[in-house]
Amino acid sequence: MARNTLAGKGKSNNTEKTGRDYKKEYKEFQGSDKQKRYRAELNKANRDAKTYGNGDKMDMSHTKSGKLVKESQSTNRKRNGQGKNGKCTKK
Repeated sequence: MARNTLAGKGKSNNTEKTGRDYKKEYKEFQGSDKQKRYRAELNKANRDAKTYGNGDKMDMSHTKSGKLVKESQSTNRKRNGQGKNGKCTKK
């Protein structure tokens, strides 16, 4: 199968195509204090579990009960609101 030689070339201007302002979305959601604390908690748990930056493709994931468990990155990160009513379906 031939590779797409154009993939990743040039700069995409998604704002015009999608009508979304990604900088604003980041500032309002990922940049909020609550989200920073959430991300810091997971990063600390990853470091404590020795999975942070070692390339083992594992993440720490929140469960419904609030516990942190090891889970593959792909499974953890693709769970982004695809469940009932568009809400996150935590394990």
